[in-house]
Amino acid sequence: MRRGGNVTKVVNSREHRGTEQTDSQRKIVNRLKRAQGQLAAVIAAVEAGNDCRVVVTQLSAVSSAIDRAGFVIIASAMKDCVAQASDGTVSSTDQVSVEELEKLFLTLA
Repeated sequence: MRRGGNVTKVVNSREHRGTEQTDSQRKIVNRLKRAQGQLAAVIAAVEAGNDCRVVVTQLSAVSSAIDRAGFVIIASAMKDCVAQASDGTVSSTDQVSVEELEKLFLTLA
């Protein structure tokens, strides 16, 4: 998963019925929406000329929320890979390698 890349494959790696979201997908979307709201607050604070301490504190919250969403995405992919490997339901083209998961995890560090 590259920055700006498509995370749909990782997030949607579990089978869905219709438009039903998995718990992990719902949690990821909620975290990202929370980060979106926090980013709007940072922008408003900068536009209002708020104290730099307030802006930096809010910006830190945005960064943490995005990082947590990334970790949830990777954790979900890891769980799916283990489950699919154990039951043999993953094709070689859909499989995310351990090395790729490790690289994704380290991009967030």
